[in-house]
Amino acid sequence: MLSKQEIFKLMNENPVFHIATMDGDQPRVRGMLLYRADENGIIFHTASTKDVFKQIKRNPKVELCFQGSNCQIRVTGELVQVENDKKLREEIFAHPTRKFLQAWKANGIDGLLQIFCLKNGIATQWSMETNFDEKQFVNL
Repeated sequence: MLSKQEIFKLMNENPVFHIATMDGDQPRVRGMLLYRADENGIIFHTASTKDVFKQIKRNPKVELCFQGSNCQIRVTGELVQVENDKKLREEIFAHPTRKFLQAWKANGIDGLLQIFCLKNGIATQWSMETNFDEKQFVNL
């Protein structure tokens, strides 16, 4: 099992992940783009117009799935909306990997940006080699 720091490293090096939410009694899964994962939490963003935003607001319990080169990390937890961190918002808008958000800012619709953070998640690792082993968990 990877350590907490190795898990954060894997996430940051493989920033495309999948998130599972609930839409009533129907699970929904889609790809997302990580902003950052570290001791402060797993941070990503979406738009307030998206179904995923509405689903998280109704039920903040989610599972995230990150794929490394030879393993998968699944993290279960509850998301918290980050609403009053102006510094983080500006950091995201200015980040080189978020150039696509500049149009929102230029057009005065930057309020669409909604930031979420998963703190105190519980991670488990899967690989072909450990496929039938008992699951081990790491608190993040």
